[in-house]
Amino acid sequence: MPTVPIPARRVVTTFDSASKHERIEAKPPLVRLFRRAVSTVFNLWMRVSTPVVEQLGWYDQIEPYVGYGTEAYSRLICRTVYAPEHHRPGARIRGIWGMLAIPAPHRRVRVAIDGTPLETVQVGTSESYDKPDAKRRQTAEYAVSDSAGYLDLVAEHRLTPGIHRVSYRVDRRKPVTANLFTIPSGSKVGIISDVDDTIMITQVPTLWKAAYNVLFANPKKRASVPGMSVLFTKLAALFPEAPFFYLSTSPWNVESSIRHFINDHGFPAGPLLLRDLDPRPKTFIPTGVQHKLEFAEQLMGDFPDMKFILIGDDGQKDPTTYATIARRYPGRVIAIGIRQLSPREASPLGSVAGVSATQPMPVTDVPVFTGTTGANLMKTMLPYLERFA
Repeated sequence: MPTVPIPARRVVTTFDSASKHERIEAKPPLVRLFRRAVSTVFNLWMRVSTPVVEQLGWYDQIEPYVGYGTEAYSRLICRTVYAPEHHRPGARIRGIWGMLAIPAPHRRVRVAIDGTPLETVQVGTSESYDKPDAKRRQTAEYAVSDSAGYLDLVAEHRLTPGIHRVSYRVDRRKPVTANLFTIPSGSKVGIISDVDDTIMITQVPTLWKAAYNVLFANPKKRASVPGMSVLFTKLAALFPEAPFFYLSTSPWNVESSIRHFINDHGFPAGPLLLRDLDPRPKTFIPTGVQHKLEFAEQLMGDFPDMKFILIGDDGQKDPTTYATIARRYPGRVIAIGIRQLSPREASPLGSVAGVSATQPMPVTDVPVFTGTTGANLMKTMLPYLERFA
């Protein structure tokens, strides 16, 4: 039976779209010089590595990422990269190999949801942060990835709530698939959780330890924060329809290792909201705070009737970031949970008296619950949340 194509469009989403303060034009001269130097090195890496892998017989492949949406539309994201013939997309790999992925820019990608193809409206050929070129607006059976290989789409459709499958295909490759979490529009509560040092031990405040854990550690041996998977399981039981959104400043390059970690350690499944670390001249790299605020704003807009539970840690800037979200969206945040890092986790000098890299608890009208483990948070947080179940 023939199917009716699903209309989809490229939009300026908050996937690493820089605010006016983040854009390179707003930075001091030395910062602009440094950022352009980094961008130049990255572009040089692409120019040198691309012909090498082409000589090795590598060709286009898609790395699919988990999508999410409502019954009316879905947000989809994937990336086109160069890969050898027998490469398995989404496989569990060390972070360093993901970071060295070579983007295959401007590739045609055909997308389908549960077997129904997307009919894509492509607005121009420019990056998403440039002005759309109305003269080049055209409808096609495929979409085109950007200069870093990324493709962000919004598909407009009618889907039943639950987990659906999205397939992506490029020439010469078999289709690859990813989950699509279709969240009921009537869901009253959602959970936004940080990843690094909130559910997975990475020791982000200690830069060299964080770099080792993200890039070189065996992904099968990543350690979970004690008691956090139990806390999340109990939250899922308390709010059966609540979606879980995992927010991290880690790059999309390591998406597969984080996704496997979530599955292996028994955390509820849900979309990952990561960031693009490929430096581009106009946007460069958004800060962790900017990245989290942008995604929080996107989720607030996607689910206007949903209230959120925010869970993070005090090793970065989650306390102040979450307090900012609560102030910007009064009445939309019902509780904040902050995992407190130990002195050794918080700083390489953590054993020295008076030295701390953690942040103070936020000043906000929203209840804030703290604890060093998931068990500590459960004792105070769950009794309070039961009134919203």
